[in-house]
Amino acid sequence: MAFDGIVMANLTAELNDRLAGGKIAKIAQPEKDELLFTIKNQRNTWRLLISASASLPLIYFTEQNKQSPMTAPNFCMLLRKHIGNGRIVGVSQPGLERILCIEVEHLDELGDKAIKKLMIEIMGKHSNIIFCNEEDMILDSIKHIPAHVSSIREVLPGRTYFIPQTVEKKNPLTITEADFIDVISHTAAPVQKALFTNLTGISPIMATELCHLSSIDSDHSANELSEPELTHLYRMFSYMMEDVKQKRFTPNVVYYGEEPVEFSSLPLTCYEGNEYRAESYESISTLLETYYASRNTITRIRQKSVDLRKIVQTALERNYKKYDLQMKQLKDTEKKDKYKVYGELLNTYGYELTGGEKKLTCLNYYTNEEITIPLDDQLNATENAQKYFDRYNKMKRTLEALTAQTQETKQEIDHLESISASLDIALKEEDLVQIKEELMEYGYVKHRRAGEKKPKVLSKPFHYLSSDGFHIYVGKNNYQNEELTFKVANGNDWWFHAKGIAGSHVIVKTEGKELPDRVYEEAGALAAYYSKGRGNDKVEVDYIQRKQLKRVPGAAPGFVIYHTNYSLIAEPAVNLEEIL
Repeated sequence: MAFDGIVMANLTAELNDRLAGGKIAKIAQPEKDELLFTIKNQRNTWRLLISASASLPLIYFTEQNKQSPMTAPNFCMLLRKHIGNGRIVGVSQPGLERILCIEVEHLDELGDKAIKKLMIEIMGKHSNIIFCNEEDMILDSIKHIPAHVSSIREVLPGRTYFIPQTVEKKNPLTITEADFIDVISHTAAPVQKALFTNLTGISPIMATELCHLSSIDSDHSANELSEPELTHLYRMFSYMMEDVKQKRFTPNVVYYGEEPVEFSSLPLTCYEGNEYRAESYESISTLLETYYASRNTITRIRQKSVDLRKIVQTALERNYKKYDLQMKQLKDTEKKDKYKVYGELLNTYGYELTGGEKKLTCLNYYTNEEITIPLDDQLNATENAQKYFDRYNKMKRTLEALTAQTQETKQEIDHLESISASLDIALKEEDLVQIKEELMEYGYVKHRRAGEKKPKVLSKPFHYLSSDGFHIYVGKNNYQNEELTFKVANGNDWWFHAKGIAGSHVIVKTEGKELPDRVYEEAGALAAYYSKGRGNDKVEVDYIQRKQLKRVPGAAPGFVIYHTNYSLIAEPAVNLEEIL
């Protein structure tokens, strides 16, 4: 998440455009570390949300209102007293710091005009909202930081506000080419790290982007760059800073499939591959609200699925160990035929033994080679032969039992891995309902109590429209895979699935038509993406007509067998329009 100095510069420009000259109509504090301002300016009403949350600090315009507590917190009351009905003079950013300063003009107790400053620091767990007077004396803050918490800077009423400089960094907006090259060339760290550790407001992702634009390996040591490479790096850097100075921002979010992975106020070309796509926004506030809403949804679903994931993972680990042990025992049974031969040879050549021997060397008439058979010197030939026959029969029984057991264990592992894959693609709470039902049905989760109603199933498969107008369905879990394959699909429809790994069933409805090659590629990309192989560059995908599939007798829902199929190599991606 690149909430860096460049995004702050974008926000500063947007806040100035909308708020400069505006009047603060309302101040609320919905959460202990969050403020919501209502500002009226030129017939427009803006709601500005500011959060100093350690886990999710942010600032953006929103159309959503939030319920405030019955009694306003002290910090909120202080702001209302001093800057309620105040006029916003302007919004500024010191250098390229992740700090915004909102200056507000108001009338003091004597009726004279005065200036107050609201310093908003978006710095991860160190984020804060600090209220100062014109001389930078702290009047109060949403978080108090005493000396025993931070030896670098106290944030308490009466203290002087300053920006802490824990690391000496250069201002990217004013640094010269000579200073830039000197700083970077004298850093032993990788180029990417050299950029974000020496320049204020440059995030790791923007440092990676700079390396990409300069065609420089981001992991290459900075002090090993040649002079032309350093010059080219500075040139790309200066172009980027010129965009910031001229306010040429392009707010965009990069998605991996449906999941937002990064945002920026400048284009991010370092994300390459069909699985990534960028979406641009006219407003950085709209971007931030959309991005955090998407991230919050995914985070919430992952939090809600933690218990289910733990159950599945625990069961998987137990079965992995069980399967390894069974396979080891199965390998040991390979010796059984040797013991049978020992017994038969002893019955044939045992007459040569007089008693007390520890071995018998004789001809193995199966191979026409000489063989040495270990003996128990306390037993005669017949008893030694019987001992080997007993061992053979025991191993034979073990083999028969283990063959069935290993097959059952492997089926259970495949089933659990398919459930794990379903959890990976769950995007909504209702998607988890069917997964929990399946875990309940197979005894991994306790059954609901008597009288407890079964929840309604609202989750539906993904539904896409191919570039050529064919409908493509993707199951989100085993129940949906079963229904799509054996109820929704007709005999001539096409079925796709990642080869040899857990994943979704993908059905292409043909409507009696011949499929163009592009549809096979698009369906294959979906099958690769909605599988455990989505992190790979390439995934092998099997595809076959539905009429060639059969259910696996006694297996979990969604498991099929087929013998004649086609295969293709696909890059995991979602490049189609989803039909809701």
